[in-house]
This record gives sequence, C-alpha cells and structure tokens, in this order.
Amino acid sequence: MNSDLIRGNAIIGQSGGPTAVINQSLVGVVEGLRQGLHAAGVVRTIYGMRHGVKGFVKGDLVDLTSFHQDRLDRLAATPSAGLGSTRDKPDRAYCERILEACRTHDIRYFFYIGGNDSSDTCRIVAEMAASSGYDMRCFHVPKTVDNDLMENDHTPGFPSAARFVAMACMADFMDNISLPGIKINVVMGRHAGFLTAAGALARRHDRDLNPLSDQVSTDGPQLIYVPEVAFDLDRFAADVDRIYAKKGRCHIVVSEGIQDASGVSIGAKLIKNAQVDAHGNVQLSGSGALGDQLADFLKEKLTPAGGKPPRVRADTFGYVQRCWPDSSIIDQKEARRSGRFAAQRALAGDRSGSVAIVRTSGGSEAWLGVDNGTPSLSDFALVPLTAVAAKTRHMPPEFLSGTNNVSRAFVEYALPLVGPLPGFERL
Repeated sequence: MNSDLIRGNAIIGQSGGPTAVINQSLVGVVEGLRQGLHAAGVVRTIYGMRHGVKGFVKGDLVDLTSFHQDRLDRLAATPSAGLGSTRDKPDRAYCERILEACRTHDIRYFFYIGGNDSSDTCRIVAEMAASSGYDMRCFHVPKTVDNDLMENDHTPGFPSAARFVAMACMADFMDNISLPGIKINVVMGRHAGFLTAAGALARRHDRDLNPLSDQVSTDGPQLIYVPEVAFDLDRFAADVDRIYAKKGRCHIVVSEGIQDASGVSIGAKLIKNAQVDAHGNVQLSGSGALGDQLADFLKEKLTPAGGKPPRVRADTFGYVQRCWPDSSIIDQKEARRSGRFAAQRALAGDRSGSVAIVRTSGGSEAWLGVDNGTPSLSDFALVPLTAVAAKTRHMPPEFLSGTNNVSRAFVEYALPLVGPLPGFERL
C-alpha cells in the first residue's frame, strides 16, 4: 500500500443507461475497497450515490461499508443500476457543487461507473479538486452497451446486450422463415454500430468460421446497417428488393443512428413531429417511429404497379436490450474485475484515471476455461481520463463489409464475448 494515501471516505456512483452487469462493477469497487483501503484503515466509510451526482449534491447517500457479502453477491447478479442512475451531464458549475459535496462528506476517493460522459464528469471533478488544492483521487469505471469508449477493446455491458441482440435476431429469423415477409429490427446505437452488428451472430457462424468450408450462411439478418456507413434510402430499397425477389423474405437489422452521406440522421429525416431530448437529439431508443417509417418506405417502394404491397413489419428492441437477465459470463466477470481494479489502483497510489479493458486472448479459445471454468479474455489498464472523456469510438473499417454487412473479423471479435449461443435445426 502506498504510504502517501490520504485518509477519508470513498463514494461510488452509477451513471447513464443501466446494464445487465453495472452492479457487478459496483460490487467490484466495494470489494476492492474493503480488501484494501478500508481494511488498512485509510477509508472509513464507503458511500453510494443515489442516482449518481444528481443525488450526491442533494446528500442522498447509502452506506455500503457493512453490506453483507451475500447481499452484495445478489446485487451483482441483478440487472439495472442498483443505486439508481442519472443522465445529468455536469458543467463546471455543477461540478463545483459536486466538489463541495465531497468536502462536506470528506470524500477522498471518488469512483464513477458509466460511459464517456461519466468519464468527462470524473475528469472535470478531478481537475477542479487538484486546482483548488483538495486532495482527492478520481476513477472512472467503464460501462456502456454501445461499446464506444476509446482505449477499450470492449466495455462492460456490451457483451450482454450483444448476446440479447444475437439471440433475439436468431428467434426473429426463425419467425421470418416460418411466415415469410420483410422484417426490420431497430437496435440501439446513435453513433457506433457495434450492438447492431451483433445481429450477425444470429447467423450459422459454424459455416462462416469454418476455414475448410466453402459455404457461407445466408441466415438472417441478411442486411445490417450501422452509423459508420452512409445510409441511402434508394440503395436500401434496392438491397431489400434483391433479397426479397430471390427468397420471398428478408431479415434486416438497422441501427437507430443510421445517417446519410451528409451526416444527417435518417430518423430525423423520416420521423414527423419527432420528440427531442435536452440536447436536441431526436428520440430514437424509446420510439418505434424509425422502424415504422422504414417499413412504410419499403411498402411504397416495393409495391408493384396495380399489385399488393409486401408484408413488412418492424420491431424496435429499445431499452429491453440493456438489462436482459441472461448476461454474458465474460461480461459478469470483467465488469466485477474492472471495479476491483479501480480500487486497487487507488490503493497503489494512482490519483486518477479510467479503467480500460485490454484483450489478451484472440478468440473462442477463451471458452476452454480457466479460473474454475470461467473464461478469461482480457486484462485491465489505467489510462488518462482525457483519453476517454467525451470521446466516441466507432467500428473500425476492418469490421465492416460493403454498405450493408459486417465482416468475419467482427464475428470473430464478438463471438467470444457473448458466450455460447443455441443451435437450431432447419428442414
């Protein structure tokens, strides 16, 4: 233990969209603090913020110091944010109030679990504490189903949400071949397409990944559209028409954040009288409007003169993909370890940073099993908060294939994260 550690209290908050494993990270921080700083008498009390910094500035705290381990283990396995979350994006004035709350409660160790906006909050608080001479250590613990944090191979929350998307698409494809038609699934991802791309895992990957096979799966989704590739409505109609004309059905996965070549959101172009949030963004995740508008567009474009329109249906996965209670085993393990790692870095004397996940195993060999049969895929590093704060990671070019698909490289990247998927028989 570093001898320069200052004595005081620790606080943990959760921010942004909840996930299936964000409580694993919370429990990991608590466990790491208990085993290190609290055990050494450096940290007296471990607090949790109710609804993130929004509750913290109001003094709405919960004492986690003596929570029984059985309760912590149950909490870790419970989806959603156990402490409650917030969408607040604090500016410097707001962060002054956060820093004042830290002084009031003698907080010397500040842990914030969330995405890039949460890391930015952590950065501002850390910089303001340092400039005012208040000795406090600030750590960001990663979380986002969008998988869009810089410096990370992948982020806690994404593997579990990707598992949901893959399995939902598997089931939906089987439905589509039973009662053929055109089916559109809209998936979360305003700026990054990783989660939408997970729909590709619904295909029979035994064919795609077998180097001795010359077969390629034609299972759905046959078309995948992500924000990283410009979306053209006429090309979209032509893509669907080509597959529908051949098979009499077509299965499609679309990111809510698809945009045209000028960067204009397709949702903003198609959705009439759309609701917007406090930042001016068209509401996409909680609305089925984009799917409905794309369905109507296809009906109009693909209806033959004097004929009947094709059967087109759309579903928006919405918030259900974030906290589905069938989380990836790797996700459970990594989320908890990331919280523990943050506490360990505080014990080692680091003053601030963002926890980053670094891939150490290339692929499905992770499922051969270590650590009592639990797969191990990654290690952890502490990177500067400025490397992550308010930045967005996008799908790299090698994960993309043309204008309507993802590559084998993406499938090989994502499969080990989501864990074993069921296999279906076809007649």
